[in-house]
Amino acid sequence: MSGLRRVMVANRGEIAVRIIRACHVAGVEAVAVYSDADEHSKWVRMADDAVHIGRSAAQKSYLDPDALLKAARATEVDAVHPGYGFLSESGAFARAIDEAGLVFIGPRPAVLEQMGDKAAARGAAASAGVPVVPGTDPIDDPADVPRLAAEIGFPLLLKAAAGGGGRGIRPVHDLDGLLDALPAAQAEARSAFGDPAVYLERAVANARHVEVQVLADDHGNVVHLFERDCSVQRRRQKLIEEAPAPALHEETRQAITAAAVRLAEHVGYRGAGTVEFLVDGDGNFYFIEMNARVQVEHPITEAITGVDVVAEQLRIAGGEALSMDQSSIERRGAAVELRINAEDPERDFAPTPGEITVLRLPGGPGVRVDTGISQGDRISPFYDSLIAKIICWGADRDQAYARARQALTEFQVEGVASTAALHRELTNDPELAAGPVHTLWLEHHLSNGR
Repeated sequence: MSGLRRVMVANRGEIAVRIIRACHVAGVEAVAVYSDADEHSKWVRMADDAVHIGRSAAQKSYLDPDALLKAARATEVDAVHPGYGFLSESGAFARAIDEAGLVFIGPRPAVLEQMGDKAAARGAAASAGVPVVPGTDPIDDPADVPRLAAEIGFPLLLKAAAGGGGRGIRPVHDLDGLLDALPAAQAEARSAFGDPAVYLERAVANARHVEVQVLADDHGNVVHLFERDCSVQRRRQKLIEEAPAPALHEETRQAITAAAVRLAEHVGYRGAGTVEFLVDGDGNFYFIEMNARVQVEHPITEAITGVDVVAEQLRIAGGEALSMDQSSIERRGAAVELRINAEDPERDFAPTPGEITVLRLPGGPGVRVDTGISQGDRISPFYDSLIAKIICWGADRDQAYARARQALTEFQVEGVASTAALHRELTNDPELAAGPVHTLWLEHHLSNGR
């Protein structure tokens, strides 16, 4: 049981559904919020109470802290769960929740601000003895760029200090390209994140994206829930994730999970978080960022450990200790998550909003589907185009993928184009089956005509 009584979910879609379910299992009332576009949504129907917070555009609703605070006060909640995206990693929003006398279900504001600044996060990792990719502090003087680039070596990534979720990153291969890209990158960073600061980081060749789920409470307990591999990406947006990371040497696994715990302890972390790394072909790993929130792919970690990540978030926010210690967490089997989006791969993954006229979801042993929509609902042009996450567990990786292939044959969506057919193709690809693949594998696959 959580020490909380009533929680407002400051989000939408499948993560709102996920949190509301966890609240109800814990005996906690859940309050939903919704914009004009989401008035008749699944999570609104599930919640104990629901509050309209504004117009369809995210800036006028889910990204409006004043509207969310007003809703929290009006519904007399004692905590706010921000989900992922939107204001989930906003230190200012977390501080406003605290100042209103409510509990922010996530890290403390100062930690959010530290981890949200990619340069500051790199510094924290280095201080904690966690390997970081060679890079620079935010660039103050463009005249320093040639010297800094020469010290690190090409190829490089030009990254927004306040970026996240794969956004605000530009690969550059030579000095001329870097100097050309710098002004545009700074302008893009200011527009997208409100901060023009950028820095340089070495591009790790043929890298895998491996991340570690951590949980930390206010009683000095920090644990990891092993790792996930999220290397199947397009433009740094994840399509397929799996746990555990395939073909990861046990020595590397132990080192990378220990590093994640060490960083969480170092910064005084609280709640659920994910420490992300690049792993090269020799097994060397480098910190890239920490996502200070629950992540889209948390269900595959739940599948292999049996730990309910969102339930633990509620426990921690209610002042309780974690329900487990490190020695009691066991890894069992393997799991894969497929993100099915309302996008058309034949049109460069253009979003395809519209009404879901048919939606048939798969089932069977080891199959879980997380979705925020029902048949007859609409995919809105205002938000992320996620239709559903299909999560498949198996006794080993082969069985997890076999169940994923079967689940995809059962899955049916009509009314919008989707990435389901691409997932059917990828889950049958011999290179992915052999595993592991690197973060540019999918883009090479797509550019070669599949």
